Amino acid sequence: MNVADSQRVASELERLGYRPTPVAEQADVVVLNTCVVRQSAEDRAHGRLSSLRPLKEQRPDMVLNLMGCMVGIKGSAELEQQYPYVDVFSPPSDPNPLIEHLIQTEAHAIEISDTSERFAVMDGDFRLPAHEQGRLISAHVPVVYGCSHACTFCIIPYRRGAERSRSLGEIVAEVRDLAAQGVREVTLLGQIVDRYGMDIPDGARLAQLLSAVHEIDDIRRIRFLTSHPNWMTDELLDVVQELDKVCPHIEVPAQAGDDEVLRRMRRGYTVDDYRRLIERIRRRLPDGSIATDIIVGFPGESETRYQRTYDLLSELKLDVAHLARYSPRPQTVSARRMVDDVPEVEKMRRFRELEQLQESVSSEINATHLGREVEVLVEKKRRGRWMGRTDTNKLVFFESDELLVGSLVRVKVEHTGPWSLRGALVSESEGQDLVPLPVLN
Repeated sequence: MNVADSQRVASELERLGYRPTPVAEQADVVVLNTCVVRQSAEDRAHGRLSSLRPLKEQRPDMVLNLMGCMVGIKGSAELEQQYPYVDVFSPPSDPNPLIEHLIQTEAHAIEISDTSERFAVMDGDFRLPAHEQGRLISAHVPVVYGCSHACTFCIIPYRRGAERSRSLGEIVAEVRDLAAQGVREVTLLGQIVDRYGMDIPDGARLAQLLSAVHEIDDIRRIRFLTSHPNWMTDELLDVVQELDKVCPHIEVPAQAGDDEVLRRMRRGYTVDDYRRLIERIRRRLPDGSIATDIIVGFPGESETRYQRTYDLLSELKLDVAHLARYSPRPQTVSARRMVDDVPEVEKMRRFRELEQLQESVSSEINATHLGREVEVLVEKKRRGRWMGRTDTNKLVFFESDELLVGSLVRVKVEHTGPWSLRGALVSESEGQDLVPLPVLN
């Protein structure tokens, strides 16, 4: 979501005539887009803000913008007192405070005197930042902002606000704009993406949105995340099964493998509910892949309860497990009402243990691709090799002298590991009708 937010800010700044620079010392505007889901991310944001102070003092005309979850939807008087040298504080997903500040700042008045005309021309269109046009093959598209589920550990409802779905027409128009700029894959985003449209009376649901995006000719693949076990319906799974552009890759967090921990997290399902969901997914998508999220060290997670999480991951053998150590976040129920009673050293031990387990599971799953051909959407070159992903989100590397950015190709897998596959180019996919985009340095 922050990647999408940052693209939106960059796009709006370019409408005002700004261009990106790789170093802050050369910038007229610096935007720090923040995440506070974990304490480590918030600590890094504070550190970066402090490091920018000398630059701001040397160049007082430089505009410094703090954006995102650190600010939150209600703003923060405490942050404004702590960082008086920050010019603009912007809530998540909202570039308007910065844009309005630049328009109203006398120092920029001459440079952007034709702003109203530019906005009149561009209104309603989504333009990627110039440095990403023709380079970005896969893009993130927010479809529902905020969250109303309120898990006890999650800060998102407090910082990003209640669930707010975008209209189907607005989303489809944005995806068409992205396709016209070379994007071939979109990922529809929501904190609980399955709840798309539920806050709108008689609004379209995610299944209908997927069908509408599926009709856009130049889009070759569609993904969506993150799902929630309570809202992953059979109707949605049927659409994934039926629409060939919708990737059979499901991200559905378990968070824990113990019923008491899940109850304390306020997740709304049991471990057996989650098992049955995985069975339903695999029954409909036998060649698909599944990713999960796990939090270790949640308050009240005894060694026995943790072991049940370990056993669940070992049993289900999911393709990917995104692991995190519990970090109490301000305002959340777990921070206010529960004791953070698992020592940090124990959290790290459990984290490493699950990490090693998942590495073994992922290696085992990926090894089944050895000698097989897979279809890859080529994204870019990395260290001399082409890089892309399968529809099941497997990272694939291969070599070729052809210009293949944005193309669907077939690769025979010659080597597998826990995190990626490597192989040899066989051919471009049958029916490929896209003109490969140029490789830009």
